[in-house]
Amino acid sequence: MEGNARVHRSSREGNAAMGGKLEGKVAFITGAARGQGRSHAIRLAEEGADIIALDLVEQMPRVPYDMATPEDFEKTVAAVEGLGRRIVTGVADVRDRAAVRAVVDDGVAEFGRIDVVLANAGIAPHSAEERDAAAVFDDVIAVNLAGVYNTVHAAVPTMIERGEGGSVVLTSSIQGLSGRAGTGTGSWDGYAAAKHGVVGLMRSWANWLAQYSIRVNSVHPTGVNTPMIVNESLPAFFEKFPDSAVSLTNLLPVEMVEPVDVSNAIAWLVSDEARYVTGVTLPVDAGFTVK
Repeated sequence: MEGNARVHRSSREGNAAMGGKLEGKVAFITGAARGQGRSHAIRLAEEGADIIALDLVEQMPRVPYDMATPEDFEKTVAAVEGLGRRIVTGVADVRDRAAVRAVVDDGVAEFGRIDVVLANAGIAPHSAEERDAAAVFDDVIAVNLAGVYNTVHAAVPTMIERGEGGSVVLTSSIQGLSGRAGTGTGSWDGYAAAKHGVVGLMRSWANWLAQYSIRVNSVHPTGVNTPMIVNESLPAFFEKFPDSAVSLTNLLPVEMVEPVDVSNAIAWLVSDEARYVTGVTLPVDAGFTVK
């Protein structure tokens, strides 16, 4: 197997009830060990999809909060299998193109196809004690932008070859639609730049892949109740930059949305109910972008 990846197959046969929106489909999801990625895997499995799940499950040195662990990944596996769906998991770094491709190849060998790609993996290493802004900036661009590029270019060729269309959803952010709350730090600059860059990739790919009936869209959540946001480092960051915290409030009276709120939007985007929706930036933001 090429690339620095470790892959594990599900030992359970799929036996979920028929009739879901995604019955017979296979979804490739990055950042799937916990948070939004796990939620997306569960939600799509509820609709009948089998899952190819990728995550790093390793700590990056300049990320100040605890990242996902192998134990987290096992919970994703248990949740998907508990719904009667099959799952292939791959431990790989989205910054490593060969490793991502190795996970894709193994998943296709198991399931025979990919119909949905969710480029979800990302980091938000905001810290009040940022010591090397340039290095942090590079980390965020490498994961949140180049990692999206690597993910899609690993998975799309097999979708094109099958000739049955499909759907790609890129996880951007409200920071991919707004420059609000800028701090000049490596983490914030990198995050905003990467999430805006994801929109550029989405629009370019929507044009490229339309000829193959592959739709490409992006989702733009406000703060989501996951460990990437709910951790000890972020309050300290906003204490140092209080104006940013104030400017990030939502229009609706909620502090954050839940992962399933984003998953529900994605489940619609990748289904036939949205069969003619492509090239859109879909906010799931409690009104943040119109405030």
